[in-house]
Amino acid sequence: MKVRDRKTNTELLANDYPGWAPRFWHGMRAGVWWRLLARNHFKVSPSRFHIALGVSTFCPINDLFAMVQRGFYQQKIETCRIEKPPVFILGHWRSGTTLLHELLVSNPGYVSPNTYQCLAPSHFLVSPFVAKYGGFLLPRKRPMDNMAAGWLLPQEDEFALLNLGVPSPYLRIAFPKTQPEYLEYLDFSGIDEPSLNRWKERFLWFLKALTLYYDGKRLVLKSPPHTGRILTLLGMFPDAKFIHLVRNPRQLFPSTMRLWRSLGYVQSLQVEDDQQALKLYVVNCMKRMYAGFEAGRGLIPDQQIVEIKYEELVAQPLLTVKKIYDHLSLGDFSKVSSLLEPMLAGHTSYQTNKHPADPQWEKEVMEYCREYAERFGY
Repeated sequence: MKVRDRKTNTELLANDYPGWAPRFWHGMRAGVWWRLLARNHFKVSPSRFHIALGVSTFCPINDLFAMVQRGFYQQKIETCRIEKPPVFILGHWRSGTTLLHELLVSNPGYVSPNTYQCLAPSHFLVSPFVAKYGGFLLPRKRPMDNMAAGWLLPQEDEFALLNLGVPSPYLRIAFPKTQPEYLEYLDFSGIDEPSLNRWKERFLWFLKALTLYYDGKRLVLKSPPHTGRILTLLGMFPDAKFIHLVRNPRQLFPSTMRLWRSLGYVQSLQVEDDQQALKLYVVNCMKRMYAGFEAGRGLIPDQQIVEIKYEELVAQPLLTVKKIYDHLSLGDFSKVSSLLEPMLAGHTSYQTNKHPADPQWEKEVMEYCREYAERFGY
């Protein structure tokens, strides 16, 4: 069932999301969850009480599993070494990063955090049975578009970080009216050293846990907020590879607005109807992310970064992935091309969301995204 916004008459959800299905916050431990509630003065909208109640119920379970994992694996995680530098997929929301993420990890030698690991970062090593037997808890497709959903599909590591208690711009989804936006965590500009070190520590801990789980295979990480963190990521992993995707802002900006509205409808603990505030948030995120990106881009050796256009990826996915393999020296592409072809056959019927043509809206979008459009040839 598709859901539309009554005020704007725009489609919010391409697919229904059951009220009983897990939300992003269900993997939080009690301390993280109650601090989030307290920071927002427990201002949960009445229509979202069921979400808050569900998360509160799961917190003790998360605490218990986390304690078990700490007992069995903490020392192994701390001593784990990440021998193979990660591959980072960068780009604004709705620029094709999810599609590319799924294509790259079709290579058996590459792995990524999946949805369950990002939802339950504190205990996924001891609770994989939830993902194995709990597939019925998630719908078959994501609510905001027609991409597949599932516990074992690649996911953004940003969700793991927020569930581990790290400040993240994504926390705005939970409390859009009262939550600090944490835009400084999009480029780490203005963050004090202890806070930055804590972010690095939690991020590295999660990557070590993943490396332990996947027996040292190379991680492919996708998270739009990493776009502005490129300098910090390079400092942590000097030999990392970076793939940056860009998209025509005429489609990128309205698609991102729709994404945030959809996420708010499904995930939020507060009902938000201030579309102007949301628009300003999207604009400020883009500016902050790309200020950080430009600050670090020139320091990355050419052989460690490649730029791809969304339009190129969608039109010629196989050739585009080959281009990435060749430029970044990711291995013998001929060995994985046969694995990609069945996946791409499934994507031929994929329908992207349509955004109605509106000259005035397009003019406004291009004003918001002028620097981005000029920088990337749109």
